[in-house]
Amino acid sequence: MIDFHSHTLFSDGVLVPSELARRAKVAGYEVLGITDHVDRSNIDFVIPRIKAVCEDLSRKAGLLVIPGVELTHIPPEDFAELTLLARGMGIELVIAHGETLAEPVKPGTNQAAIEAGVTILAHPGLITLDDARRAASRNVFLEISSRKGHCLANGHVARLARQAQAKLVIDTDTHEPADLISREYAGNVLSGAGLELAEIRQVLDVYARELARQLGYGQ
Repeated sequence: MIDFHSHTLFSDGVLVPSELARRAKVAGYEVLGITDHVDRSNIDFVIPRIKAVCEDLSRKAGLLVIPGVELTHIPPEDFAELTLLARGMGIELVIAHGETLAEPVKPGTNQAAIEAGVTILAHPGLITLDDARRAASRNVFLEISSRKGHCLANGHVARLARQAQAKLVIDTDTHEPADLISREYAGNVLSGAGLELAEIRQVLDVYARELARQLGYGQ
């Protein structure tokens, strides 16, 4: 299982990074992204700590742990600046908290995040076809989510990604141990979103590894 989206006690997760990595390893994970929620108030605090612990865990925990951030509920006009700031601090995995149906995310967030060049647009809700096409042209991955609430628009996201030829990843948005999933379960979520078997394999085996390489990890 390759999962680019999870949270620890550095934001609203319940586990310290070491326990999250250990539980992911036991669950069969190869790659885990730790992407705690940030905005202007805490980005400079979270990034150095996430980087340091992910480097340590990648050596010791038996799986690749990638440091990242999730820009969450920020004003759309701040995406370009904060994405550049995160990258300047050594974070390549920049996730945008998209316009999920489960939360009152400000309209325009999806477009602003894509135009800022984030890595993944998480749970983008009722994304427009124009934004899906923007994501495809800018190599921004769209997320299929296994998390309750955020998963409500998975079918819509999958359908528009297919139309726009945008790349998909499946992530858990893990906040607690029960959120971690198996590869088999991930396949079932993708199937439930309307993907065919060949598309499911492409998401799990091609796009996920392509993104890991894009982030500088030879998976």
